[in-house]
Amino acid sequence: MSDEPADAVDPHAQRVAVREGYDAMADDYRRERDASTPPEAPLVESFLSDPEPGARLLDAGCGQETPVLTRAAAGVDAVGIDLSAGQLDIAAERTGAALVRGDLTRLPLADGVVDAVTALHSVIHVPLAEHPVVYREFARVLRPGGRLYVTAATDEDGWAGANPDWLDSGELMAWSFPGIDETRERLRAAGFEVTAERTLGDTVSDDADGGSWMHLFARLEST
Repeated sequence: MSDEPADAVDPHAQRVAVREGYDAMADDYRRERDASTPPEAPLVESFLSDPEPGARLLDAGCGQETPVLTRAAAGVDAVGIDLSAGQLDIAAERTGAALVRGDLTRLPLADGVVDAVTALHSVIHVPLAEHPVVYREFARVLRPGGRLYVTAATDEDGWAGANPDWLDSGELMAWSFPGIDETRERLRAAGFEVTAERTLGDTVSDDADGGSWMHLFARLEST
């Protein structure tokens, strides 16, 4: 990531950069992701374990189907949504889940139709002002008592900016995310109770130390 200040990231330009960047670097990103087992794999497997018969899962920002859709149990009605057509093309080669090109701020699903939502390293690409909208969308499509697994910043400050050569791909990528306390508050405002947190390193990163993310587990209020 660059040290570009938060106000330098225009929301429209950010959305375009994320979509076009992931489209253009689909093959490079596949090689990066396939090179090692993601550190969050055990958390994903635990979150997805013992599903109820007929359970429905939404992977919001599913990318190439890893690490979530590839680990969904047989019999789970899984749906993957992503902004990048290039990422979805690869996912279609690797999973039988339903795949839809869409935006996390306008999920193409009816109210209360999924039991669980995963959003790993996806909300962090959404323009900062729209994060509350995304969490409200997750709450809207979840059934009462439904579960959410999302990644967020570990620090108190958050960050917004862009990298014109992410992962040495020659492609522009952009991010924006608030500090961890603000993320917790936005989840609460959308009707979620955070039930567990874990900090893990990131294997797909330009940071010298690999960077780290907070993995938040939450449940939607039943009322």
